[in-house]
Amino acid sequence: MTIYLPIAELSVNIFIILGMGAAVGFLSGMFGVGGGFLITPLLIFYNIPPVVAVATGANQVVASSISGAITHFRRGTLDMKLGSVLLIGGLTGATLGIWIFSLLRRIGQLDLFISLLYVVFLGTIGGLMLWESLNAMRRAARNEPAMPRKPGHHSWVHRLPLKMRFKKSKIYLSVIPVIGLGFGIGILTSVMGVGGGFIMVPAMIYLLRIPTNVVVGTSLFQIIFVTAYTTVVQAATNYSVDIVLAFLLMVAGVIGAQYGVRVGQKLRGEQLRALLGLLVLAVGLRLAIALVVTPADIYSVVLEGAGR
Repeated sequence: MTIYLPIAELSVNIFIILGMGAAVGFLSGMFGVGGGFLITPLLIFYNIPPVVAVATGANQVVASSISGAITHFRRGTLDMKLGSVLLIGGLTGATLGIWIFSLLRRIGQLDLFISLLYVVFLGTIGGLMLWESLNAMRRAARNEPAMPRKPGHHSWVHRLPLKMRFKKSKIYLSVIPVIGLGFGIGILTSVMGVGGGFIMVPAMIYLLRIPTNVVVGTSLFQIIFVTAYTTVVQAATNYSVDIVLAFLLMVAGVIGAQYGVRVGQKLRGEQLRALLGLLVLAVGLRLAIALVVTPADIYSVVLEGAGR
């Protein structure tokens, strides 16, 4: 069964699109990521124009993130105060990112830039997460305790000024790295069509030392508003959001996220990080192969209307 996408200007199999949305929604709820780092490459692999894939993928992230965040809010694993500080930086970064997106599109380098960003970020972050989680699982198998932190020991992040107390997360932390993290994620959301959870989650755990049980819900909370803002502005400035495609992805993503949260609650932290690391690496590897392998058709014709 096929359906026509008016903005992408092509016909697609509706069941494949629904399957993509459900799978990404499931992973969003399980790992606490928006899922944009998966849905955008998947859409590109399915021959959706990259401009449409980025803008519409961000829209799907909103639905999956709302579904997952509500579940975490009910379970008390969402720090609203911390999420609000992240949001300040996120909205600022998204505004800059949309300007960069428009500039790259005008000079004709958007597709290549998006692919290179994905390969670099996914390869680096996926590799680091997988290495750390495998070490943690090996220590657990040998019943070795984790390396204890020295009393009173803090990283440079904890010595920064403008500190604020986040009671839900039980930390006393400067708002500077929190806003900076949100700012960086906001840029990536606009340029890559991602929620940024694949960067935010490990950064909050390892850099900011925020408890893992609060990180997932708080990450999804910030993702909701930044991706929603990005979607609206992209639709108004670049006319690249395909409503039909977005609706199909949203419906399937909401359903999948509910089941993902339930499964995620049953796995240990290091297991979740290992699975996410493998997933991130797999997507990055697939994009890297696409960049270096000679395509079957060296020349292609792109309709001017696609991605308008």
